[in-house]
Amino acid sequence: MASLAPIVPRRPRRIGFLLFDGVKALDYVGPAEVFVEANQAVGAYEVLLLSPTGDEVTTSLGGRVEVHAAADTIDALDTLVVPGSEQSPSTFARGAVLDAVAGLAARSSRVVSICSGAFVLAALGLLDGRPATTHWKFAADLARRYPAIDVQADRIFVRDGDVATSAGVAAGIDLALALVEDDHGADVARRVAQGLLVYLQRSGGQSQFSTPLRARAPQQSVVRRVTDLMESDPARACTVADLAREVNVSVRHLTRLFREELDTSPAEYLAELRFELARARLEAGSSVARTALEAGFSSAESLRRAFVARLGVSPSQYQRRFRSSVRRDERAPSAVDGPRGALGRAS
Repeated sequence: MASLAPIVPRRPRRIGFLLFDGVKALDYVGPAEVFVEANQAVGAYEVLLLSPTGDEVTTSLGGRVEVHAAADTIDALDTLVVPGSEQSPSTFARGAVLDAVAGLAARSSRVVSICSGAFVLAALGLLDGRPATTHWKFAADLARRYPAIDVQADRIFVRDGDVATSAGVAAGIDLALALVEDDHGADVARRVAQGLLVYLQRSGGQSQFSTPLRARAPQQSVVRRVTDLMESDPARACTVADLAREVNVSVRHLTRLFREELDTSPAEYLAELRFELARARLEAGSSVARTALEAGFSSAESLRRAFVARLGVSPSQYQRRFRSSVRRDERAPSAVDGPRGALGRAS
């Protein structure tokens, strides 16, 4: 009888965070905790804090943080993460930081930037010819400095092959959850988010808005395909029948699947997406009228009714409450046309 081959345990994926003086603490702490929390479920990650020299660094909080090793002592990483900083990119995206990231990136299976960490990848040419994002307040500067990059300023995070960029801060947590989902499936990612008490999980590569964590269907399901379609363009006028045709099922079957998997209807799901998109637009400084158009509402009045019903305040009151400095966009929206239906523009 032939002997069985020994079972070789799969080694943990090595996740390296390159830290430097002035690094924004939340840019690395948030994503790092996602991978650490995942170890409670699957024990699958080794998280390493690195610096160009191996010396401790001073974070944005002013405290000193020790690291595990110098960048050039690490043989290989499954994922390299480059956080950002509130400092000007010309201050931190240079010299020893660039050298350290260049060496680590060459030895990493995938490379990730958080917030203005994208400037480091850009300076090394790692984003040339690729779509990428960063925090919206840095996006124009990234596009100006590096015209070879397709800067998608309104995305939470963007993945292109083995390179990913995120909008920063909390969006880094969203991206880390997406990577955990890639590695170990939606159930593990959901358990991680629940363990961290993350209420909102936002979809990768979509507009900068959030959807409830519960509203994430299994990756290969019909419902997931439909929610991905919705999230790719929440303002698109369409009906349940339109979406059902795109996935080759009946309206009745699609509605039943939504109830079973997400405990909601297709129309309710889209309404939630549009509302969260409107919130993000207002927080970023868009006018109420423009927000209504871009988020798929039929009018500013329709948007006002939705905000009053959900939050008890109007869109303008919400904007004043949550933004101290608002960019005004006075351009009037064009008339909304196109077919309406169960999933047409919100009325």
